[in-house]
Amino acid sequence: MDDIVKQALAKWPNVPHCYGWLGLDARGNWYMRDDRTQAAGAFPEAKGSLLRHDKLIDFIQRNYDHDDSGQWFFQNGPQRVYVELEAAPFVWRVMDDFSVTAHTGTSVEPSACLVDESGKLYLVAPIGLGLVHTQDVGLAADAIEAGRWQPETVVAAELPTRFGYVMSPATKKPA
Repeated sequence: MDDIVKQALAKWPNVPHCYGWLGLDARGNWYMRDDRTQAAGAFPEAKGSLLRHDKLIDFIQRNYDHDDSGQWFFQNGPQRVYVELEAAPFVWRVMDDFSVTAHTGTSVEPSACLVDESGKLYLVAPIGLGLVHTQDVGLAADAIEAGRWQPETVVAAELPTRFGYVMSPATKKPA
C-alpha cells in the first residue's frame, strides 16, 4: 500500500466505505460506475466508463487488496472502494515462457489450473484466483499441452465460495 494511503488512513480512520463505484472486468480493465450506471444495472451488464489514465490505474492496482470476508477493494486514501468483479479477483497474462503476471503487475507461480463449464480457464496462485486473459488462452493451452498445468474441471458459480471471494460487495454492504 502506498505511504500516502497509510497516512490518510491514520488521519481519517472512520471514512465510510464506497460500494458499486468500481468494477474489474474479465480482461483486467477497470470501470468507474457513476450513479446513472449503477441505476442501469449490475456489473458487468452496466459497466460504466473505462478508466484510461495510466497513473490512476497504477494507483488502483498498487492499493488493491481484500478484507477478511473476501471482498476486494481499492484503498483510496482513507476510503475503501469495493470492487465489483466480472470473473475473479485477478486476470492473468501468460507470457511466451509460460510465466504468469496479474493485471496488477504482480508475477505469480500458479499452483493449479481450472476450467469451467463454459471453457473459461483459471489459474490459482498464492495471491488468489484469476481468469486467464482471453488473448493468452492459446499460450495457456500450450502450457497445458507441455504438461506444465493439469486442468481440473470446476463449476464457475462455486469458485467464489471455494476461493473465498465476493463477486459483488455492493450486494453484501451493511445497511
